[in-house]
Amino acid sequence: MKESDWKIFKKIKANALDLFCQNTLNDLKAVIEDSKQTHHERYGEIYDLVHTQNKIMASLFDGHSRSNAGLQLMLMRQHKIANQTLIEKMSDETQANTKPMVFN
Repeated sequence: MKESDWKIFKKIKANALDLFCQNTLNDLKAVIEDSKQTHHERYGEIYDLVHTQNKIMASLFDGHSRSNAGLQLMLMRQHKIANQTLIEKMSDETQANTKPMVFN
């Protein structure tokens, strides 16, 4: 990844981390406020959600290096947490190489 793209990626990553956490907290809030479930059921759902989100967070954000940046950006784009305005400032090559894969 070129130096100019790397600088933009660092901003994208910081913004994406904040958005990922915000989304997760919103999901947790919805579970907490679900009065149709017992406290025990909500606790179990929260536990599962946090466990799952931690795994996703690790794949998206762990290992801050240029060698991981392309894959991480592709995953951020796939999860729709990457800032599109910043992506459009990156080189055409990086934009093309980090386009999320579509599986049919």
